[in-house]
Amino acid sequence: MDFFETIMFPFKWLVSAIMVVFHDGLSAIGMPSDNGWTWTLSIIGLVLVIRAALIPVFVKQIKAQRGMQLLQPDLKKLQDKYKGKTDQLSRQAMAQEQMGMYKKHGTNPFSACLPMLIQMPFFFALFTVLSGITSAANKGLGIGAMSHDQVVQFDQSSIFGAPLSAALLHGGATNVAVVVLSILMILAMTASQFITQKQIMAKNMSEEAMASPFMRQQKMMLYILPVVFGVGGINFPIGVLIYWTTTNLWTMAQQFFVIRRMPTPGSPAAKALAERRAAKGLPALPLTGAQKADAAAAEVAAAAALVAKSQRVQPQRKNRKRK
Repeated sequence: MDFFETIMFPFKWLVSAIMVVFHDGLSAIGMPSDNGWTWTLSIIGLVLVIRAALIPVFVKQIKAQRGMQLLQPDLKKLQDKYKGKTDQLSRQAMAQEQMGMYKKHGTNPFSACLPMLIQMPFFFALFTVLSGITSAANKGLGIGAMSHDQVVQFDQSSIFGAPLSAALLHGGATNVAVVVLSILMILAMTASQFITQKQIMAKNMSEEAMASPFMRQQKMMLYILPVVFGVGGINFPIGVLIYWTTTNLWTMAQQFFVIRRMPTPGSPAAKALAERRAAKGLPALPLTGAQKADAAAAEVAAAAALVAKSQRVQPQRKNRKRK
């Protein structure tokens, strides 16, 4: 067993165990154990378990992303401060100040990738499990928590005539059902990912965040990532495409809920929420973070201006003699 296999073994066992639990449960309520839809629902159950377990991580991601958005004005000032300075000491000083800002606000630029990074070992584990189904069935072996009989059942199962273990690029091109289903699911997978990122950028970003250099990189990724996953999808077995499409749909629905109910302060979604609450006669949501600081500063400035205006200037005579 090589190093990669050693690392992936616990993930493969956990992924296959969750699928077996759902498969046995569905079989117990009357679904055929060798039916493709039974295994398909088992894969969807795997998605639900993993994504539900990632909800606390998603909450931390949202907080970190909003912290990054609130930091954009300060980061812009820092970049202007060191603009044109390319020496090593200036670069180190800028990097140290950036890290200090991230640490102070409890955020970092990689926070948006955290849920995806956590999911990747499970995704690769499912990919290796499903890719090895046919080989294990022919050799009389099991995979992870799946017995040999279950491996054979999965290898022989299909939906709409497309075997769950078949991939478009690896022998599936001769099966019309595999070709059609793979293309439809790849399109659904990439479209849901694009829509998710697009709605975040269009509705849940403040003007300062949209104008930041970091946002320009995000706009590039908006179009690059769907293409990467779309091209890579031709290597994925049908079962993996089911997993990835389902998890993307979960992400899209999750983001829609967050944008509508808990939008980023200063974003178009936040203004829309305020309008909906006002139309229903509900009070405005309390200010948080930088909004409180801005509101307090505005109140202090207004009070100072009022005091200055109310003070009476003492007149002085032009011909007053100096002592």
